[in-house]
Amino acid sequence: MTLGARSTLADVARAVGGALRDAGIEAALVGGACATIYSRGEYKSLDLDFILETGVARRTLDAAMASAGFRRSGDRYVHPKTKFFVEFPRGPLSIGRDAAIRTVMLSVGPSRIRALSATDSCRDRLAAFYFWNDLSCLGAALAIARRRDVNLRAVGRWSREEGHGEDFERFRRRLAAERRTPA
Repeated sequence: MTLGARSTLADVARAVGGALRDAGIEAALVGGACATIYSRGEYKSLDLDFILETGVARRTLDAAMASAGFRRSGDRYVHPKTKFFVEFPRGPLSIGRDAAIRTVMLSVGPSRIRALSATDSCRDRLAAFYFWNDLSCLGAALAIARRRDVNLRAVGRWSREEGHGEDFERFRRRLAAERRTPA
C-alpha cells in the first residue's frame, strides 16, 4: 500500500501493521490511534503507537518501517507524504496495573491488525483521564463506548481496582446521558 497526503490513520495502520507482520514482528496498536478507529473517527489522533510484543533489533524495525515508507527520526517514524507518525512506546503491554492484556485481530478495511479490544481501548483512554486528568481521553472513552460493544462491568471492576471507582461512575453517568440524547 502506498501512502500519500490523503491517507487516513486507518490506511497508515494497515500499511504499518502489514509491514511489521511481513517482517515477523509482533506488535499491537494501542493508544489514541486505537481510539480513533474504535470511535469511527470522532476522536482524532495523528500518531500511531504500537507496543512490540517480542524483542526486535532496531535495524530490523527500521527495515520493516522503511518498507512502508517510514524513516526513523529520533524516537518516532515519519513518512514524507503523510501527517501521521508512528511510535513504539516501551512495553510491556498494560493498562494501569493490569498487565494481562489480550490483543485482538481488528478489522481495518480489508486488513486485520493486532490491537487492543474495544473494551481495553476504552480502559486505556480512561487510564489517561484517571491518572493525568486528560479530558480529551474521557471524550475518547465515551466515543468508543457509544459506538462499540464495551464490557462496562469489566471497565468498572478495573476502575475500582485502580482506585477510580468514583471517576468510573462519572463516566458511566455521562455515557448513559449521551445515549439518551439523540445525536
